[in-house]
Amino acid sequence: MKYLTLRPFLALCFITALHAADLPVPEGVSFEKGIEFSHAADQHLQLDIARPKDGEGLLPAVVCIHGGGFRAGTRESYDKLCLTLAQRGYVALTVTYRLAPAYPFPAAVLDCKSAVRWLRANAAKYHVDPTRIGVTGGSAGGHLAQFLGVTNGVKQFDAGENLDQSSDVSCVVNYYGPSDLTKSYGKSVDAAEVLPLFFGGDLSTKLREHIVGSPLYWVTPSAVPTLCVHGTEDKYVAYEQATWLVEKLKASQVEVELLTLPGAGHGFKGEDAVKAEAALLAFFESHLKPKSAAK
Repeated sequence: MKYLTLRPFLALCFITALHAADLPVPEGVSFEKGIEFSHAADQHLQLDIARPKDGEGLLPAVVCIHGGGFRAGTRESYDKLCLTLAQRGYVALTVTYRLAPAYPFPAAVLDCKSAVRWLRANAAKYHVDPTRIGVTGGSAGGHLAQFLGVTNGVKQFDAGENLDQSSDVSCVVNYYGPSDLTKSYGKSVDAAEVLPLFFGGDLSTKLREHIVGSPLYWVTPSAVPTLCVHGTEDKYVAYEQATWLVEKLKASQVEVELLTLPGAGHGFKGEDAVKAEAALLAFFESHLKPKSAAK
């Protein structure tokens, strides 16, 4: 019966993915689905990509990373955001990555970085400016997006295809992603189930992996500008996870913002969802578009 308390968020991901399959494509937007970007461990990893049909010059890009506790979720849950971003002049893609427990850490990180390298390798085809690539995600996806934002230039997480390309990103929007996985146990309704699957063991057997897999411990002055959006009543990823990250980024003189949503839980709804998306769009507008073009 314990799984009854853990399934609502996963069910939400599934329902969102079903709805995404029927999304209308706005006029002026090109949308391609199911493009293979990596063949890691014999897995055919795919992405969906949306872009303006008539964009001038090189365009900024955003990589979207789905959540689902590192062991569930689908890229289609971000199709709608990709279409929204394409309407605003971005090339936006949502990616599949390998899931635990079959593929523990760092497989998901390797795959997300592989997607960024694929984007740079195909920048000319999709009219992407390789110097303006942002990344976003929620929950486990927020963790992975943040991990990319604090490991620019760290080569140990680059593996697979397009290794002649960089996996660096320019900025991050992190929706309720955990920053210190060594402190998640006892403060999350599902950490005791999720993290041993992701790391192949708990703190007693895989402490080093929990440390290495926590974005907080990778923060340096080289980390990229970050926006964290987190609700104070999140039962899956405690609000303090965001405050720890923000404090560490500030201490490293990294540009960082925290949008606190009082009373919000995990997976924003209603006005909280509206505020979160508006903050995301404004952040990417100011960090990925030339000042003369940003509004």
